[in-house]
Amino acid sequence: MRYLVEERCISTSYQNQVINSIKFYYEKVLGRPRNEYYLQRPRLTRRLPEVLSMEEVALIFRAVMNIKHRCILFLIYSGGLRLGEVINLHVKDIDSDRMMMKVRQGKGRKDRYTLLSDKALELLRAYFREYKPKVWLFEGENGSRYSSRSVQEIFYKAVTKSGVRKHASVHTLRHSFATHLLESGTDIRYIQELLGHSNMKTTLIYSHITRRGLEGIRSPLDSLNI
Repeated sequence: MRYLVEERCISTSYQNQVINSIKFYYEKVLGRPRNEYYLQRPRLTRRLPEVLSMEEVALIFRAVMNIKHRCILFLIYSGGLRLGEVINLHVKDIDSDRMMMKVRQGKGRKDRYTLLSDKALELLRAYFREYKPKVWLFEGENGSRYSSRSVQEIFYKAVTKSGVRKHASVHTLRHSFATHLLESGTDIRYIQELLGHSNMKTTLIYSHITRRGLEGIRSPLDSLNI
């Protein structure tokens, strides 16, 4: 392990894989009883997710002309959906009366409801009139489910066209959804429910990103007479 860390400079995730493989070999392959291994696991680095401002989200959306493509991105940001969740939406998952979307078998194989915005519903109705989806809300070829790669391509092209310089992915819309809700005063417990997080610690990361509460704080540099 010392050689791998110091000489080969392997990542923290690779170090954990090595330790797990040692445990697997002794316990599963050789059939030995579970034991304590005196190998220190690396401390995982915590990286804050990239977040777009509301103005940047608007710029990206304005760069998308195709109504189907706009609908997909609108719904991701409207409800904080994961990529796999938006392409798994069925037509019947849109509840316009309650202004909610039903997310089926999200991460952890859990169903949940999340927000459907007025603007997203308005665009959805126009999309329905034009495309007339039958089972999947967003259909690919021959009525099959839309592909995740296609959604990624839509988003990357929109970011490039918009001129937004941040290193953003489709998942950045989900991070931005949570951060913007927190900044607007939404209780973090509700955000946890909307995102489908089983652990509050996962949701609390957005408290490290938000500018809420920092607006009135002035840098001490501005007080220097220079």
